[in-house]
Amino acid sequence: MSKQSAEVELCCSPLMREPLTEERATQLARVFKAIGEPVRLRLLSLIASHAGGEACVCDLTGAFDLSGPTISHHLKVLREAGVVEGERRGTWIYYRVRPETLRAVSAVLVPADGTTA
Repeated sequence: MSKQSAEVELCCSPLMREPLTEERATQLARVFKAIGEPVRLRLLSLIASHAGGEACVCDLTGAFDLSGPTISHHLKVLREAGVVEGERRGTWIYYRVRPETLRAVSAVLVPADGTTA
């Protein structure tokens, strides 16, 4: 096989194992939209990297120059998209990342051959 035909073959190989269904595309689009906003992406990062894998909302608000209600709104969007989940403990809510959601998003971004950049 010549180098040129190998390049054509590689270039024309499908990137995904199978096309997304309309329902799955809609679900994943909600997740991408939720994490596609810089504040929400930072919140996700803060929660995921926090000791123990969860963070109190009181630990998150100090990282931003935003009001508490604005942070709560962003956390609500992440929660409704299934990116994080929260648990009330007394007066505070503790958030943790839903790993199954991140795995689903990651699976869509990994090429069919399993290689990463």
